[in-house]
Amino acid sequence: MALQAILARVRAAEVSAGRPSGSTKLIAVSKVQPDARVRDVLLAGHRLFGENYVQEAAAKWPGFRAEFDTPLDPVQVHMIGPLQTNKAKQAVELFDAIHTLDRPSLAEKLAKLAQARGVCPQLFVQVNTGSEPQKAGVLPEALDAFITNCRAMDLPLNGLMCIPPEAEDSSPHFASLADMAARNGLSGLSMGMSGDFEAAIAAGATHVRVGSAIFGARSYG
Repeated sequence: MALQAILARVRAAEVSAGRPSGSTKLIAVSKVQPDARVRDVLLAGHRLFGENYVQEAAAKWPGFRAEFDTPLDPVQVHMIGPLQTNKAKQAVELFDAIHTLDRPSLAEKLAKLAQARGVCPQLFVQVNTGSEPQKAGVLPEALDAFITNCRAMDLPLNGLMCIPPEAEDSSPHFASLADMAARNGLSGLSMGMSGDFEAAIAAGATHVRVGSAIFGARSYG
C-alpha cells in the first residue's frame, strides 16, 4: 500500500543523509479522511497520526485508541493544525504532541493546564520562517525570546515546526529551522510534507507530515 512506499522513501532519505534508520518519524495526516482509510493504515501497523481539528480528533480517536492501542504499541495522535486557545483544554487531553504553539496567550493557557494536570503533551513551537503575514507562527526574530518565556513557564518544549511558503524552495527554510533549533538546544524538527519530506530529512527533520500521499485525496464534501 501507499504507506509502505512512503516509509521506504523515508528510510532511503535517512540513508542518503547519513542518518540512523528510524530517526525520522512519519506522521500520517488523517484529517478529513474517512474512517475506513484510517483503519486500513492502523491495520497495516502504523501508530502515529496527525490531525488539524480538535473536534474531528475528539470524534475519531478515542474509538480507534480503544481498538488499537496497546502498552507496547501505543497509538499516538499529534495536533498539527492551528489551536484556538479555547480548545486548549480539550487538546491537551486528546493529543500526545502539539506542533502549533505560536503565541504567548496559547503558551500561558498550556502552562496553566500543565500545572493543573501535572502532565503536558510534547510541544513544538511553530515558526513563520517566511514571515508571511497570513500565516501563523512566531517570527524568526522573536523566536529566542518566545522560547525563553515558554521555558520560564516550565513548558516542555520538544522542538520547532514550520510550513515553508508554497512558492519557494523549502530547503533554505528547513536549514534555517534546524539552525534555530540548535541555537536554542531543541532536538525536534517537525518539517516536510508530501512534496518535500526528503529534503526535510536531509536537513534533519525528526517528524515529517504526510497525508494524501498515504491516504489518497481528501474529501471535503
